[in-house]
Amino acid sequence: MKFIEWLDALTGRTCGQRAETADGMKRYLITGLGNIGAEYVGTRHNVGFMVADTLASEAGAPWESCRYGDMARVRVKNCELLVLKPSTFMNLSGVAVRYWMNKEKLPLENLLVVVDDIALPFGAVRLRTSGADAGHNGLKNIASELGTQQYARLRFGVGNDFPRGGQIDYVLGRFPEEERTALPERLKTAAEAVKAFCLSGAAFAMTKYNNK
Repeated sequence: MKFIEWLDALTGRTCGQRAETADGMKRYLITGLGNIGAEYVGTRHNVGFMVADTLASEAGAPWESCRYGDMARVRVKNCELLVLKPSTFMNLSGVAVRYWMNKEKLPLENLLVVVDDIALPFGAVRLRTSGADAGHNGLKNIASELGTQQYARLRFGVGNDFPRGGQIDYVLGRFPEEERTALPERLKTAAEAVKAFCLSGAAFAMTKYNNK
């Protein structure tokens, strides 16, 4: 038995709902990428978790411990957002995404992954409906597990002020004081972009938020 199959059998806790809600609400899987553990809290690489926390906090939605992560169910008008923070660590993010997409019977277009990006300046938000992983291990694993790169992702800029060879230490480091002060507002903007994606579609969300 493969390790992942063994883990599936061992960690049998589930939460969320099947297919569609009884009242026909549209449903989306919003996956914020990051690493679990106190040593990673507040790091640049965990900004996906931060956006997920912002979505849940604004809605007053509690977190539940589920298979492969923590999940909060957020209702926004006629949409239900299954907000997931994978517990698989960044390099196996796709395992959690694949599991929940299959379990909830969600189409690929109802997936949005929120991820840090060193190619963007701090706080910049860019939504795309597909794209390469650009060396990001979380995105790389998601593409591998899903068998495609044709899924939406919201990239949150963390800047790239690091010396040659210093990328790992940089993304696993914490934001400086000036950026920490500005971070809540930028996280709110990212959360609004997520909701716009679900409510009005990718084209509308990209037009409204990609230059903010």
